[in-house]
Formats: sequence, C-alpha cells, structure tokens
Amino acid sequence: MALVGGGGIPQPGEISLAHNGVLFLDELPEFKRSVLEVMRQPMEERKVTISRSKTSLDFPANFMLIASMNPCPCGYHNHPEKECMCPPGAVQKYLNKVSGPLLDRIDLHVEVTPVAFQELNNARNGESSEQIRERVIKAREIQSIRYQNSEGIYANAQMNSKQLHEICLLDKPGENLLKRAMERLNLSARAYDRILKVSRTIADLSGSVHIKPEHVAEAIQYRSLDREGWAG
Repeated sequence: MALVGGGGIPQPGEISLAHNGVLFLDELPEFKRSVLEVMRQPMEERKVTISRSKTSLDFPANFMLIASMNPCPCGYHNHPEKECMCPPGAVQKYLNKVSGPLLDRIDLHVEVTPVAFQELNNARNGESSEQIRERVIKAREIQSIRYQNSEGIYANAQMNSKQLHEICLLDKPGENLLKRAMERLNLSARAYDRILKVSRTIADLSGSVHIKPEHVAEAIQYRSLDREGWAG
C-alpha cells in the first residue's frame, strides 16, 4: 500500500508521489517479491489504478525507477578478491526475488565492480560535468523536436511500437549484432524494445542521425542482469 497506494479511502503511494520525478529503491531484493511485481503494470502504463467495490481511481505514476542491489546476501558474490560466504543456493534465491519481467522493464542494468586504491588515486582526464550536461541538453532538444507532434511523448523511452519501427532503424551490421545478442542472452521482446530505445538515446547523445552498431553494442552492455545466473 505504501508503495503503490490504496487504503479504505484510496491514497496515492510512493510511485505516485514520485510522479515526474525519481523513485529510488535501495536493496531491491529485500522488498517482498509480491510488492515489486505490483509495480510492473504502472511502469508500463505510467499510472496506477486502485479499485474498490464502489469506485476505481487512477493515480499518475510516471516515475523514473532507480534501484540498487548487492550480488548476494553477504555482498561478495563474483568479487575479484573476497570470497562469498553465502551457503549453496542462497545467491540464486536472493537474485530470484527480482523477477525477469521486472528487470525487462528497467532500461539500464549496470554492474558496479570494486575499484582498487591505485585506480582511485590515478588522475584521469574524462569529460567534465559541464560537458556531459551540454550533451544531455542537446539530446533532449533533439527528442523535443522529434516528438513535437506526438501528444504525451517527449522522450525516447515513451515512444510507442509504431514509432519504434519508424525511428529506431538499424543497418545490417546493427541488426546482426542485436540478433546475436537476442539469441545468446535469450532476451525477451520487451528487452529488445528497450535496447532499441537506449540505442537511439546513445546515438542522440553522440549527435548521430543514425543508430550505428557501436550504439547498439553499448546498449546491449547495459543489460548485464539478463545474463545467465542473474534474472530469476
């Protein structure tokens, strides 16, 4: 109820309070699986319906979900130096709390690996925040023009199936790359759509009119939880 809303007199939950903003869920597998599954439909429809015997109410739920999780209960599964102390079967049971259909609805899966002190101490000449901000602003301007005649759509993540096939066109190398990834990772149709949308956004950020194979490859890399042994 706290997350999606409800009660005798229906009240909005956290997903509606985060409308047009960010909802951050820390330690995602610690939530009950039944609670997380209720979010699946609101994430698709960008609204949540609370039904009662005499009435039915729709609350807005157009939120950006950001979640974090450990790889296992002890936190050291796949650690390059420390040994996982979890008993047999505990890791998969822990990961299975987050279902494949829910992961399908999350565009980016990023695995954060431990960083050694030497790497932390090294000075790197990367992009500044100001430069990244400029690229994001330009990408949003591109999308604003792209969807100016589409009511209720202002970003790549919101495009419908028809727009997906019109806007996210791949060349032959890009198609072959995505086909191999779909077969090797056994990805769902929803994951396929997500990869295309993310590829389009990566192309926008690089100022490219067309989606190139390198954009597709980067988008595929952001599906790390689709690998065998992760999704439940």
